[in-house]
Formats: sequence, C-alpha cells, structure tokens
Amino acid sequence: MTLHLYDTATRSVRPFVPLVAGEVTLYHCGATVQSAPHIGHLRGAGIVYDVLRRWLEWSGMHVTQVRNVTDIDDKILAKAAEAGRPWWAHAALNEQLFSDAYRALGCLSPTIEPRATGHIPQIVELIDELIRTDAAYAADGDVYFAVRSQDDYGFLSGQKIDELSQGESGGKGKRDAADFTLWKAAKPGEPHWSSPWGPGRPGWHIECSAMARTYLGDTFDIHGGGLDLVFPHHENEAAQSHGAGLPFARHWMHSFWVTQAGEKMSKSLGNTMTVEAITQLVRAIELRYYLLSVHYRSSIEYSEGALQDAAKAFGRIEGLVRRVADRFGEVTIDEDLPADFVTAMDDDLGVPRALAVVHDHVHAGNSALDGGDEEAAHAIASSVRSMLAVLGLDPYDPAWQGGTAASETDAVLAALVEQLLQARRDARAGKDFARSDAIRDQLSAAGIVVEDGASGSTWTIGRS
Repeated sequence: MTLHLYDTATRSVRPFVPLVAGEVTLYHCGATVQSAPHIGHLRGAGIVYDVLRRWLEWSGMHVTQVRNVTDIDDKILAKAAEAGRPWWAHAALNEQLFSDAYRALGCLSPTIEPRATGHIPQIVELIDELIRTDAAYAADGDVYFAVRSQDDYGFLSGQKIDELSQGESGGKGKRDAADFTLWKAAKPGEPHWSSPWGPGRPGWHIECSAMARTYLGDTFDIHGGGLDLVFPHHENEAAQSHGAGLPFARHWMHSFWVTQAGEKMSKSLGNTMTVEAITQLVRAIELRYYLLSVHYRSSIEYSEGALQDAAKAFGRIEGLVRRVADRFGEVTIDEDLPADFVTAMDDDLGVPRALAVVHDHVHAGNSALDGGDEEAAHAIASSVRSMLAVLGLDPYDPAWQGGTAASETDAVLAALVEQLLQARRDARAGKDFARSDAIRDQLSAAGIVVEDGASGSTWTIGRS
C-alpha cells in the first residue's frame, strides 16, 4: 500500500501501514445530537471519512468503520429542556436528522454507530481500571482523571498542563484544575446510571475510549474527527486510554472547518447552513462535490457563489458521462483508475488534485465526442465514472437516484435533452441561429441550463 496520511500526533505526512495486513480499523467522532446537523458537521464527521473508507476499500482493504453518537451531555439536556421534550426523545430526533443528512450526501453506513448510553457498563469498567492504576480518583460521587499522571499528556495538541483549560467546572473534590471529569455525580432531575461511585452519567471523553476499545480492541489504526476535537476531546481520550495501558490509536486524522465570513460554522455562532437549506439551491450530489473540492486539511469558506460554481463544475463532469451514455450505450465502471488520480489520492487524500485529473479527462472526452471518436469517448467516460465512484459522486449510483424508478426517469430526461441539444447543434451547423436560440430558450423554460464551451455543450438542471 502506498497511501500516505497526515498524522496530527507527529505533525507530518507519513506512510499508512495497517496493524493487520488487508484490514483497517477506523474510529471517528460523529454527532453530539443536541440539534440538527449543518454542513460543517457533515464534512468533519461524515464526508471526509467516507472518502477515506472508499479509497481504502478500492485499495483492497477491508474497513471496520466506527462512528459514535454522543446522546447524553450537558448541551443535550439544556436543548431538550428548551424544546420541552424528554432528553432521550430530543437526542433520538436529532440522531435521525443526522442519519438522514449523511444518507442524503451519499455517505456509506458505518460498520457500527454506537451510542454512549448503550455502553455504560464498558465506560464504568474503564473508569474502574483507571482508579485502580491511580490515573483517576473519585471524589463526592464524581470521578476525575489525573492529568499529571500521564507523562505524554499534550503530545497530540501541544497543550502545556500549567496553561490549559479543560472548559469544564469541577466539584470541591477536584485536586488539580488540569484534571477532567470521567463520571459526573447525578443532579436532581437529570438522567443517571448506577456505578461504584454512586448514580451519575459519563463525561464526554471517556465514552469514546470505551466504545473504540469495545469494537476495535486495545489498539487500532486510525482515529479521526474535526479539527476542533484535537483538544480537549482527543487529547483526553488518548490520555485516559494510555492511563489504562491501552496503546489506542496509531494514526490521528483531523479535518478542517467549514467557515462563513471567516468564522467556524457552529451552532453557538448561529451561522450554520443545513443540508435541507442548501439543497434548495443545488442538488445533494453537487453539495457533496463542493465539500470535497477543498482538501480536508483546509477550511472551506462557504458562499453561495462558490457553491454555484461547484455545481456547474460538477455539471460539466456529469454532462460528459450522460452524453456518452445516451449516444453510445452504458458507461461502465472500470477497476483500473488513471495513475495520476491514484497518485493524488495516495498523497494524503488529495481530492482537489484528483478532481483536476477528472476535469482533464472530461475535456479530452468532450473533444473525442465532438470529433466522432466513439471508442475514445466511451473509454474516457468510463474512466471518469470510475473516478467519480471512488469519491462517492457517481451520478448513476442509486444513492443519488432514489431507486430504479428514479433512475429510469433520469435516463428518459437525459435522452430527451440530448435529442434537443443535437437538434440545436444541427441548427448551428446550418447557421440557423434563430432555431438554435429557440431550442436553448425552450430548455431554459423547462429548467435546463445549457453551457457552451470549446469542447461542446453541457447541461444541468435549474442552475442559471
């Protein structure tokens, strides 16, 4: 395997070698289901790791993907109270919204999606181990992790113990301001579970260590999540796991934010954009393309103009595949991919470079199509569709078609539009420009936008 990935722990791009040949174990942090998802969540918790999984599988690996759900924490309790519904109903509602959004953007279902509340016994067991090794201590029903017990604390984030803030309050029994909570003693009216230290509920960080261990073992290949999770969440996950003698993750990945007006897109700032809102502007497949078009270690500055540009760019790619399929028959997916595409993907998931390869092929395919070279056009379109499939952008994938009936409708639409475009080409060749313009106007009235380029005409739905 030639894949290289940036490792947050070593701050370098290094070769990725799985623990077990042919097997990859991947844990990445999913949703804290306090409210509905926005596109920042879906990039950091969904799409980036979906592409990683797809690329690993294309490379011949079997991937076990664990994406957790945090379904109990202070924010969920507060938001549920504001909404006037039980905390568990509030969490379940938003968990379903996240599932719908992942699916809408073409993300494969993870191998398992465990909830924190479903793993209380494993969490209690891990906390008990930490107390027995003096890496944690109980005080008045709370349990805290003793940060100074770990010599390597700060290896992931670069935080210095005497300068950090965990961003949480502590009870009177907390020995050091740097320590963080593993178990919270029950408060009146709040949900709680039994434990050796009294009724309570787990802290945020301990749940992921327990769930990763449950499904992937004491050590696993890749731990991922959004950049904002490096500290305190992932640093503390690593500390408590190391404190229990677990090697834990061998490689750490972090995806950057979606920003708006220079600020991280977040619920607290009120600058979020939901999938439902954005798919009123572009199709879901075009939104996925947009979120992939910038490298995962760079932020995306959201704007409607950039979104529309991405939709048009994807329309040009899709247009080639559909034109070839309509003229010459089915465009199949090849197992082989262009070498420069593979090189780009193996270099820290270089999706923007990989998409540049796709666009180069589209240009060549349109030239072959316009030149009447059926064999070349068909071969190129097949390569394009193959590359799109690896990125989860294959326009013929049932995930985007909504099933067979939708696929058949889509094919009929493409055939009708192509017939009109051919009539328009014939009119232009005969210098009947009035007829050419009339056909374009007819398509536009039906919501079909035609773009003319040096390599021919492409069309999209409703993208003026």
